[in-house]
Amino acid sequence: MKSLSIKNVNKFYKLGNKEKFQALSDINLDFTKGELVSVVGESGSGKSTLMNFIGGLDSDFSGDIEVYGTNLQGLKDKQLDKYRKNKVGFVFQSFNLIPHLSILDNVTISLTLSGVSEHEKVKKATMMLEKVGLGNQLKKKPNQLSGGQKQRVAIARALINDPDIILADEPTGALDTETTGQILEILKKIADDGKLVIMVTHSEKVASISSRVIELSDGKVIRDEKNKNYKKYKTRKNKEKLEASKTKNEKQSLGFWSAIKLAFHNMWASKTKNFLMAFGVAISISSLILMLSFSSGLTGYIQSMASQYSSPTIVTISKKGDSSDPFSFVSPSPFTREEIVEVVNDLNNNALQITDYKIDIENDVSYGYMAVTGLTRTASITYTNSEDEELNSSLFAVYTTPKYYNSSNLIKGEISKENEIMVSQGVINQFGEEAFGRTVTISIDFNGTIIKKSATITAIVESSMFNSMNVLYIDYDFFSRTVYEETLQATGEGVELEPSSIYIETDSQETTNIINNYIKTKEEYSGSMEEKLATMFSQMMDTFGIALAIISGISLIVASIMILVVLYISVTERTKEIGVLKSIGARKKDIKLIFTSESFLVGLLSGLVGCALSLVSIILIKIILTAIIGFAPITLTWYYFLISILIAVFISVLSGLYPSSKASKLDPVEALRRE
Repeated sequence: MKSLSIKNVNKFYKLGNKEKFQALSDINLDFTKGELVSVVGESGSGKSTLMNFIGGLDSDFSGDIEVYGTNLQGLKDKQLDKYRKNKVGFVFQSFNLIPHLSILDNVTISLTLSGVSEHEKVKKATMMLEKVGLGNQLKKKPNQLSGGQKQRVAIARALINDPDIILADEPTGALDTETTGQILEILKKIADDGKLVIMVTHSEKVASISSRVIELSDGKVIRDEKNKNYKKYKTRKNKEKLEASKTKNEKQSLGFWSAIKLAFHNMWASKTKNFLMAFGVAISISSLILMLSFSSGLTGYIQSMASQYSSPTIVTISKKGDSSDPFSFVSPSPFTREEIVEVVNDLNNNALQITDYKIDIENDVSYGYMAVTGLTRTASITYTNSEDEELNSSLFAVYTTPKYYNSSNLIKGEISKENEIMVSQGVINQFGEEAFGRTVTISIDFNGTIIKKSATITAIVESSMFNSMNVLYIDYDFFSRTVYEETLQATGEGVELEPSSIYIETDSQETTNIINNYIKTKEEYSGSMEEKLATMFSQMMDTFGIALAIISGISLIVASIMILVVLYISVTERTKEIGVLKSIGARKKDIKLIFTSESFLVGLLSGLVGCALSLVSIILIKIILTAIIGFAPITLTWYYFLISILIAVFISVLSGLYPSSKASKLDPVEALRRE
């Protein structure tokens, strides 16, 4: 039975001037297994073109090439891939070994593409390398071998899938005389064991040991003769062959984990370049984690501060200030008596209509007041220390003690009462610790009337939002009475203090929540000062977070472009390697999977390095901020790391899609020609 039949094969190349050049002209040849054929001819005679057609590397020809009854003409790409994987093995003049793989891995690569198990492929490859005399060289790299040894590895790779046809392109062209003889002996044994071996050669010595010589000239067969002196080796009784048994794996495809392992080998070969690329992406990933951690930490800190100054049974209602006042966000407008009654009635009739609780304006409602100093307001505290020095502290704000304040809100002391005041840490920092418990004079410009009153500092308020500022806290009733008395004495008409805050004491947290949710629907009202500050800071943090997200997004886009460029360059640098993979049966999807796996590993490495960088940064930032300001508003959350790793992998794989697609579409003939 004919192993290979070539019928009326013609090949035309298009020239730039629309003319055609005929590389092969009416080629008709038949081959049988066991032949050792030499195809000779001058350069440009069509030898390599014919070999590419037989090997399934090129299918752009007219005519028919049948291998054991299967016509290569018209086969789809997938079918040609399978043909190259199982029916034909290539031995190249320049060996075409993958330089960063070991000798063993260079041989097992064909089995890897076929989905053979790790144990089985190592066993087969080891056996094959032992039979070509390289059993003790398994772990070496190609650059550690001589030319003859490299060609033996190439032969072992060609035989590993037990093909029917071996195509050898100038197999001895780069070898010395002694090594040439050894390689020819191996090829002769392969033919004598029943395989069809076709060699392209310029060497008369090679042709002389062949069983048949075919000569081409200008694309035509001008000689086809058998060597009458050719003698076969005697077959051993045990029928020992050089080939390995065919794999029984029906799927014959590259598996994910095999692709990952192969990609890891490829990346390790250029580890410096790949690590630098991953490190560049890691910086972007680290900034993303830091952004999320800062945003979450600051938001959580603000919310915790706000919740610290609240009570589950106290509702705080403030009237929004004049929008033209630059301090309106912390200086609400006062309530009149009529407005207070209106607010209470509105809550009872609407917000609380589904509950049994009703607000008693006389017993459940209390009041607060806050004024922030500015161009039209002044407030200060005067203190005479133990050395009879008179110290003066200008105040940022005068704040009546909120209903929800208790001992937990104090750094030191007790809630103030009649003739007593509380101050922020900023005042104590200015006066010194000895001012605590001492009598001071407060001076407040109240609508043009200067109010002066002596009082004792009884507590230092823990209010992280105001700690560094000079703030005075005073009992509402005491302050209200002082205002009335001082204005009466100064003008002859006492002024009733109009509250800027209403405190409603409810029966439960559920009722408090109902009222608070209702107040949020009213544009003219807001909650407590702390809540307003928390809202303001939260809005600032949202804006800050968006800005950081945009910056991180831009850096991630730049990183993805960098990955795309590096992987594209990698495809260009490894064009010949891709050609080798295709020559041993790698499908387009296999090539894509290998390069996609590399981009996946780059992304995974980037994510892990980014997590490590951000972890170290967060620890250092926490130490520094705690030492400087006493706290570190940054949250270390595990799922931020997971999200960042997933983002790194996603952008890396996405960036690798084009280079991997480009690699898969390379023409194997052109790829193998690339130096």
